[in-house]
Amino acid sequence: MRIDVLGVGFDDISIEQATLRALEIMGGEERAYAVTPNPEIVWQSCKNTALRDALNSAELVLPDGIGIVLGAKILGTPLLGGRVPGIDFATALFEKMAESNGKVFLLGAKPGVAVKAGANLAKKHPGLIVCGAADGYFTDGAAIVSKINAAKPDLLLACLGAPKQELWMAENRDNLGAPLCAGLGGSLDIFAENVKRAPVFFQRLGLEWLYRILKEPWRLKRSLSLPLFVFAVIFMRLKGKAGRM
Repeated sequence: MRIDVLGVGFDDISIEQATLRALEIMGGEERAYAVTPNPEIVWQSCKNTALRDALNSAELVLPDGIGIVLGAKILGTPLLGGRVPGIDFATALFEKMAESNGKVFLLGAKPGVAVKAGANLAKKHPGLIVCGAADGYFTDGAAIVSKINAAKPDLLLACLGAPKQELWMAENRDNLGAPLCAGLGGSLDIFAENVKRAPVFFQRLGLEWLYRILKEPWRLKRSLSLPLFVFAVIFMRLKGKAGRM
């Protein structure tokens, strides 16, 4: 059962439980992907049925954003596992993968960023094998899938931005050899240390979105979807449509 937040079903699990489930997938035969929607992505999915279907078809749907946790609480179906930031989920996976020489392929961001991120991750997590990297500006979809499959990763990070990464993972799940793909937006820029993550103070309060706006005011326009998301959640609760999926 999943927690329904405006038509997107979220897994009510902690970051530790999400990590264990991801490791199970990587150790099995299935092909799956994980998504980490925030309120902006959920709001997009209200108007984009293909995105909504891609989100709900994921094996793991993790609440990346305090707005999702608050929205679920308003709806009367709280996410007891709390917020699961995508970058923290990936870091927890890297720590576990490093213990058994797990392999990760990094896809996304501008040219050179994935390579730099890979070098930093390999240094920070000895034992983790970065088996390949490619930027997100590819035009030949078949060629990039072939490159990923040739590297035989256990985990593929698809950091192409929403909704592109979610739609791409849904479309290519059966073509990719990686047991698990995870869509993590701008994480590669943080791993590459091109962008600084919000201070711990902001992280603990769930205000990383505010920090990003303060550092990059151009994001303000994108954040206008947040009040729309909140109003839609309140309306959904008033209509008595809250529930589980």
